[in-house]
Amino acid sequence: MHLQDSLIPFISSFVLAVITLPLFIGYMIMHKEGQQIRDEGPKWHEKKSGTPTMGGVVFVLSSIISSIWVATWQHNLNKSIWILIIAFLGYGIIGFLDDGLKLYFKRNLGLRAWQKLLGQIIIAAIIILIAAADHFPFALYLPFIGVVQSVILFVVFVLFWLVGFSNAVNLSDGLDGLATGLSIIAYGTYAYMAFQQQAWAILIFCSSVIGGLVAFIIYNHKPAKIFMGDAGSLALGGGLAAVSIYLQHPWSLLLIGIVFVGETLSVIMQVISFQTTGKRIFKMTPIHHHFEMLGWSEWKVDIVFWLIGLLASAIYLIFIY
Repeated sequence: MHLQDSLIPFISSFVLAVITLPLFIGYMIMHKEGQQIRDEGPKWHEKKSGTPTMGGVVFVLSSIISSIWVATWQHNLNKSIWILIIAFLGYGIIGFLDDGLKLYFKRNLGLRAWQKLLGQIIIAAIIILIAAADHFPFALYLPFIGVVQSVILFVVFVLFWLVGFSNAVNLSDGLDGLATGLSIIAYGTYAYMAFQQQAWAILIFCSSVIGGLVAFIIYNHKPAKIFMGDAGSLALGGGLAAVSIYLQHPWSLLLIGIVFVGETLSVIMQVISFQTTGKRIFKMTPIHHHFEMLGWSEWKVDIVFWLIGLLASAIYLIFIY
């Protein structure tokens, strides 16, 4: 497989998404299906209420369709790509159900936290079982220790990684275009790593996702005409975690996805601080809202956070990978 061949899934997914998105947006507007803005968010976000959501459905399906047909055509439709598709689609379905309940009941609460967590664990368990059937090495590299051969440790790690990063990307999806741009950078980094490892199935998948996201950001940048919803953010996070594991560089996601990690840590730190001392560390979390409260525009937050993600990915590829 040549480098230029990786453009085929990108172009396929981009074309499918860029054609479908205006139709999807029109449908959502016609049926008055829009995002319910959470009350505890910044007050100036209230004007976004009613903006069509669940746009992640479009780029998720575009990416999956492109991955399957290109992988079939290039004789790379193996268990590796099916695992990535199951992670991507599985977490997307959980997000779809969450978004659907919010829209149906016209509220900002979809699935209960335990329902969402249970679904995420079930999808992770399915992935682990398929990986076991594919004789994937259940070994995990631990810093300062080395490679540890332990099925239990590996299973626990995979569960934590998939659930954790699907939620991390979800937390980052609070500003127009923010999670979309960060995901393009992260999937682009893993596409390069897949090419270097000649992991063609993973390259096809990553390229397909990037194509769908590039089409999506045309409509998702500020002022957003559509939001990705949990259907998109949970899928993107689950897909990233699965790709990092299957490339056997899971820890890379801590640096490549450093903004996702920072967003999650800001929420954890805020909750612990408030519950133990009654004081808040940040003006609002996730941390992108903190910078908004400091007077940063959405565009400034987006660009700075995108640059951080890009710099972190470059550092990993140049100095670590």
